[in-house]
Amino acid sequence: MVMTEAARDVRRVLTIAFRGRDSIGQMDLERFLSFDMEWVAPHEAEQAVQALTKAGWLSLNEGALTVSVTLGEVTVPLGWFPRPSRLLSPVGAHDADPTTAITEQPVSVNQAEPRRTIQTTEGVSSDPRSRLTKRLVKFIARKSGLEASELQRRAERKISAFHNITPWLAYALVAREQGLPMEEIVEALAVV
Repeated sequence: MVMTEAARDVRRVLTIAFRGRDSIGQMDLERFLSFDMEWVAPHEAEQAVQALTKAGWLSLNEGALTVSVTLGEVTVPLGWFPRPSRLLSPVGAHDADPTTAITEQPVSVNQAEPRRTIQTTEGVSSDPRSRLTKRLVKFIARKSGLEASELQRRAERKISAFHNITPWLAYALVAREQGLPMEEIVEALAVV
C-alpha cells in the first residue's frame, strides 16, 4: 500500500506536535494547531482534533491525547505546512503505510529535544543583527506589553517549530503575531 500525500501531511503534523512528548492536552493541541502554527482557524481547531481522533490518528484518555499509530521516520521540509482540509477531513490512520514515509531528515516523536535557550549576547553569531537581539526584545516588550520571559518562551517555540531560524527572526515573528508594525521592527534590526 502506498502512503498518500494526505497521510504524509498528517504524520508530519503529529510529528511536529508531539515532538518530545508522549501525550498532549486536547486544548493544548487545539491551540498549537491554530494559534502557534496557524494551520487552521481557531474555530476549526477543535474540529480538526476531533477528526484526527475519529480517523484513528489520536487516542483521547482523560483529556490527554496520544498518537495511536507508529509514525515512523518523517521528514518535514523547511517552510512546509499542511492543507487545512487534511486536518479537518483526514484520511484514516490505518489506510496509510508507515514504511513508505519520507526518510531524508528523520524527526522522532519520542525523543525529547534538549530545551534551547535563546542566546542574546554579542559575538554568538556572524550575523550583525544578532547583537541587536537584546534591544529588539526590549522594544517588543515595551510595545506589546509582554514580559521579556514570555517573549523568550514564544521565540523558543518558533525556533523549535522552524528549526533553522535565528533568535532575532524568531522575536520578529512574535512581534508580528502581536500586531506590531513591522516597519518599526525592520528599523530596529537595521544594520548599517
